[in-house]
Amino acid sequence: MPEAIAFAAYGGPDVLKPTSIDIPEPDPTQVRVAVRQAGVNPLDWKLRSGAMAAFMPVELPWIPGLEVAGTVEETGDGVSGFQVGDEVFGRAPHAYATHVLADAEALAHRPEDLDARRAAALPVAAEAAYRALEELRVEPGETVLVHGAGGVVGNLAVQFALERGARVIGTAGEGARDRLTGLGAEPVTYGEGWAGRVREVAPHGVDAVLDASGADVLRESVELAGDGGRVLTLADPGAAQEYGALFSGGGPGADRTGPALDLALTLYRRGTLSVPLHAPYPLTEAAEAHRRGEAGGLDGKLVLTVE
Repeated sequence: MPEAIAFAAYGGPDVLKPTSIDIPEPDPTQVRVAVRQAGVNPLDWKLRSGAMAAFMPVELPWIPGLEVAGTVEETGDGVSGFQVGDEVFGRAPHAYATHVLADAEALAHRPEDLDARRAAALPVAAEAAYRALEELRVEPGETVLVHGAGGVVGNLAVQFALERGARVIGTAGEGARDRLTGLGAEPVTYGEGWAGRVREVAPHGVDAVLDASGADVLRESVELAGDGGRVLTLADPGAAQEYGALFSGGGPGADRTGPALDLALTLYRRGTLSVPLHAPYPLTEAAEAHRRGEAGGLDGKLVLTVE
């Protein structure tokens, strides 16, 4: 029987419980996917806890999740790019389930040699990184500072900015230094004094700043860039307003999943795509995955295994 993980009330990880679901039927522009892997994102536990309830309420019971990798089981009458049996990955709501519906335009074909877990880790992070660089208008030859470059979103932002021809400086922990250097970025240790360390490698400042960390970095970032219009955070709308920086939260009309996955696949085919992964959790242990994510300090993306 098809199953999912849902919460019927806001609260801690323990409110996540198994539930039975009906097999969904796709609308004309949708695809039904048998899920093999489902990504876990901070929004999932923020919704579950009720932290977002004031401005992003959900209809309870709610099945979390935003991204999947799996196999096409059925296509809508208007879908032409996918067939039953295709291996796909992309964005899909209610992804903590054995079966989901996804808009065809939010999916991509998964190459045979790209494992499903890595593919499921890509859509949300890739879309956020791509969208942020678009909104920052990053051009070849510019110097871009990425905060949280050791995380999944920051890691992809580094790769996408380098692909645009930018010089990239990334703040991260010591454990990510070698990985960032290998990508072609210049790592700077985060924490107290980070701005001085950035100035050592970029004495004339930077052209643009992308904050994927949510740390208290925007005031000094605006000073480094000299213009709040070239500083964007994906994590702290309040600080963005305070310091005259930009905030990007996605939403209707802003989604860039298609081109983001195209770019990620371009890097993958070239053999340069890096997607750090944390140890996997079974779908039935989604609560434990949330506990680990909320504890912070992850060394890679959390993914739930459904198969």
